[in-house]
Amino acid sequence: MSKKALSEAFYKALTRIRPRYPTNQAALLPALHLAQKENGWISDEIMDEVAAAIDIPPPVVREVVTFYTMYNLKPVGKYHLQVCTNISCALMGAEELLEHCEKKLGICAGETTRDNRYTITEMECLGACGTAPVVQINDDYHENLNNERLDGVLAELP
Repeated sequence: MSKKALSEAFYKALTRIRPRYPTNQAALLPALHLAQKENGWISDEIMDEVAAAIDIPPPVVREVVTFYTMYNLKPVGKYHLQVCTNISCALMGAEELLEHCEKKLGICAGETTRDNRYTITEMECLGACGTAPVVQINDDYHENLNNERLDGVLAELP
């Protein structure tokens, strides 16, 4: 028997939430969220394990994981800075904010710092158009940002 990539806690949480969904496929997104929360990203091995856990074909899991940008296909830093550069954010200075972030951290979008502390990802839309520009750091939104406010947010990270 091969070692599982996901923990017993994952399987317990999946068992708890599974009855909320009418079909196996409907449970896929929540199962992937649980897996990513545990591991930080979704590897091929985890995709296969999630597919087996909810009894759907592995290619369906791969299609979903590669379609949605909310799933990480490679490891990310302790702080994952997702910078929205869609139209509302772009009009409010997101490109400059992204450039500032890259310069400050010494990496480009799509990269992780050598110490694995930060990853920057350019996002198509984070759905906070009324409070643009926005940067999502892990699960937290930081809105109405400028370079100075972003520096303050980064300085407060433990």
